[in-house]
Amino acid sequence: MTNKFSSKEIHFLKTDSDDFKINPPEKYFSDLIWEKTIQFEAFENRMLKDTNLKKKFLCAVIQISSRANSNRVSKSIQEKSNKIFEETFNSIFKNKKGGKKRGIWESLSNTSFIITFWDYKNDKKASQLIISLKEKISAALKTNILIGIAKSPYHNFSKSQILENALKAVDHAAFFGPDTLIHFDATSINISADRLYQLNKCDLALKEYQKGLEIEPANINLINSLGVCFGVMGELEKAKLEFDKAIKISPNELMVIYNIGLLYQIEKDIDKAIVYLRKAHGIDSAVFEVELLLGSLLLKRDHPKLAMPHLETAGRINGASGLVFRMKGEIFLKDNLPEKAGLEFNKAIKINPGDAVSLSGYARSLELQNKNLNIARSFAENSINLEPDNKLFQKRMATIQKKIDTDTTCEDNIKTA
Repeated sequence: MTNKFSSKEIHFLKTDSDDFKINPPEKYFSDLIWEKTIQFEAFENRMLKDTNLKKKFLCAVIQISSRANSNRVSKSIQEKSNKIFEETFNSIFKNKKGGKKRGIWESLSNTSFIITFWDYKNDKKASQLIISLKEKISAALKTNILIGIAKSPYHNFSKSQILENALKAVDHAAFFGPDTLIHFDATSINISADRLYQLNKCDLALKEYQKGLEIEPANINLINSLGVCFGVMGELEKAKLEFDKAIKISPNELMVIYNIGLLYQIEKDIDKAIVYLRKAHGIDSAVFEVELLLGSLLLKRDHPKLAMPHLETAGRINGASGLVFRMKGEIFLKDNLPEKAGLEFNKAIKINPGDAVSLSGYARSLELQNKNLNIARSFAENSINLEPDNKLFQKRMATIQKKIDTDTTCEDNIKTA
């Protein structure tokens, strides 16, 4: 029985944007770290060259945000935002006697700004100034304000990295809605690293997760994500070390238990993989990835009756999973239930027309029913076109062709008679 895996459906689990239950930002400010827009570079150069800037300072990214029930900032607010921001910034960070500057700012777009300021008594006072800025701008524009804050000194970050941290913090804030203020922390780094992971910049994501763990060494999400990063890069032993660290901190962490099971599956140790996946299932029996992988491995071990309940659960959780329908079709084929098998394969093909296994399986189900043999041949041909060297597909095609040839011969004999 064929049982191929889809990388889109069977994959490592990690805590990412989906776990916030709020849509991630359309535009990540942290992308500016790599894109280096003119505005961003201009501010970075000003900040690094400013002689007033000492080690102790605060950097913030401010975004004029939409209302909770609206996705867009109105044109009138966009037109007024630069003027209002400048007036508000000057009113709060006005020069003291003697003319010394207290901060600088730059617009990143028509609805976002970045500031750095110093000359404050303590962190509490600095936060009060930012909150005052937020409230005044929000009142003047009658809209929400999103803010990410990073302070210096913090850990071992350089001045440029503090600026980058503020960008990461405002992305962090965006997950919690349009009227949020977030101080940079290890979660901000996790979100930044996840963004790099999404962009397939695994080497950079790896360093980012490691940086987050310098701040919070026992952070389960960061440890697990680091393990996932190693896993997708093929560094399976390093991945296992990270997952082992995580499981010692939190023995019942489902995503880590699942990931260990997936590692064993990749290493072809199916029995150990099933042990871990059953443990994950015992913790939560309604996780799609767990049910799908457990069902597929039980099927691979030739336990279709044990596999079916897990596949049915996976199908209820995610009705758009072609892999679930395909494996159910294969079980029905093995149980000599071709009509039921055909229904499942048909669903799988509608989701993924290039699924060679389901194309061949559907052809086989029609052949077993002696039904629509020409259509069956067409599906069988398509499966072979996708996988020319597949012996099972070739065998099924030969059986269908033989039946068609036999039927044609019988018809010719009848006509002759």
